[in-house]
Amino acid sequence: MEFSIPWTSLLGGMMLGLSATILLLFNGKVAGISGIVSKIYKGRAGDTSWRVLFVMGMVVGGVATAKWFGLGPVSMVVSTPLVLISGLLVGIGTKLGNGCTSGHGICGMGRLSVRSVMATVTFMAVAMITTFVMTHVL
Repeated sequence: MEFSIPWTSLLGGMMLGLSATILLLFNGKVAGISGIVSKIYKGRAGDTSWRVLFVMGMVVGGVATAKWFGLGPVSMVVSTPLVLISGLLVGIGTKLGNGCTSGHGICGMGRLSVRSVMATVTFMAVAMITTFVMTHVL
């Protein structure tokens, strides 16, 4: 087995941390994606434009990065209904957990929030169990 430093992952992680810090410092907002998206339609007046721009930046940034690194479409090994059900479960989980991995894992843990640390530990444990079951049991 060869080890190579995943430079693109390191750069991506640094950019996530930087963008979360900038949003907190200049806007006083936490970069929790589920909260940002959910409040686009039911947020306060005058609080929508930055949310829309943030989401657009994620989409444009993802597309630009894929083009820049020459990444193409990824073939899915699972069925579309499974992906839709999984997405629905993630949405329910973010609602029950009062946030998502970006809000708790990046921002909350950076602020040393005990609730966010516990949420992130739970997210990671469930992800590991799910991966094990999907790859070795089913």
